[in-house]
Amino acid sequence: MIVFLDFEASSLGKRGFPIEVGWVAEDGSGEGHLIRPAPEWEEWDEAAERIHGLSRDRLEREGEPHEAVARRMVEVLAGHDLYASAPSWDGQWLSRLLRAAGLPRHALRLGDTEDVQRIAALEELERLGVPVEARTGLAGQVLEAARRAEEGAGPPAHRALDDARREWRIWQEVRRRAADAARTA
Repeated sequence: MIVFLDFEASSLGKRGFPIEVGWVAEDGSGEGHLIRPAPEWEEWDEAAERIHGLSRDRLEREGEPHEAVARRMVEVLAGHDLYASAPSWDGQWLSRLLRAAGLPRHALRLGDTEDVQRIAALEELERLGVPVEARTGLAGQVLEAARRAEEGAGPPAHRALDDARREWRIWQEVRRRAADAARTA
């Protein structure tokens, strides 16, 4: 199953850490978790806090223990195809969370959301009989149109579940637009 995942972080610095994770599966189901920082996680950026709106104090009060969040992720997400819009950053937060919980840092791996969107467009075009030579160009048009449509809905929320749901919506829109394009090609 395809799953879209997003993290929010304490900072973009070298010692920043994950503070929230959210994911949405291809069927639209999802989860979001505030993460109580591990004791050794200290780097905090006030500018990042202004973007995501989550204070360290709130994470201490309302966040789930980082080990519990990591275990839940492995339990629910292992064996699925995980995608993030910023896989290098989100992969860093994922790795830091898994390592802090004593889990293998490669227990879960992330791909790039753009890749799965392109695959969805190409597969839909192929399924509906669009000739091979026309698929790549048409897929590019479909991807651009789907992304523009979502951008028109406003900027990312910078909350993990909302941003994962945004990526899921774009993927759904890509599939819908590819089907429409195939019918008119």
